[in-house]
Amino acid sequence: MDIKHIYCVGRNFVKHAAEMNSDVPEFPMLFSKPVHALTHANGNVITYPNNRGAIHYEVEIVLYVGQPVTEGFSVEDVVTKMALGLDMTLRDEQAILKKKGHPWLVAKGFQHAAVVTDFWDYPGIQACKEHDFSLYQNGKCVQSGNINDLIFDFQSLLTYIHGHIGLNEGDVIYTGTPEGVGPIADGDIFMFQWGKEEKGYFHVNMVDR
Repeated sequence: MDIKHIYCVGRNFVKHAAEMNSDVPEFPMLFSKPVHALTHANGNVITYPNNRGAIHYEVEIVLYVGQPVTEGFSVEDVVTKMALGLDMTLRDEQAILKKKGHPWLVAKGFQHAAVVTDFWDYPGIQACKEHDFSLYQNGKCVQSGNINDLIFDFQSLLTYIHGHIGLNEGDVIYTGTPEGVGPIADGDIFMFQWGKEEKGYFHVNMVDR
């Protein structure tokens, strides 16, 4: 699959905003990650820096735009695939950047900061509402969410992105994380689940860089 841009949405679940001691946004809070931050969860080992402070996982539904985007589009018109993913965050570095009023790119765009499972055919909005998505850390469920609890639904997100930035074939959107974010550690095993179906896993390797 050809992926051109990675767009992410911050604070799109009320309880996640609360756990971060942040206000609930009045409009979608967007940021991006470089495409070279993308890495796949296919039973592999993914390496992260051990000397840049805490790295937090944030599980999300990831949408893939596979059709041309025209005026008045619907999600069903343009989204062809979906996946589960992790928006990895250098939390300590992010806190410093936020305090200084600086952009978050360094804390969000590092190598392997955008983990994604294999994509599967997008089943439609109703099917997504009927399935929870979950993240397991060493066999324990640490995050679970449902799009019924999104502040800004898929249509609102894509319409906003297209209106303010532009949305094209090959773009992916990380749609927001529920509560329960936390730190990764060397040797962790993370597994993604869609409903009751396992969608991918990976092992964590922490090294000094």
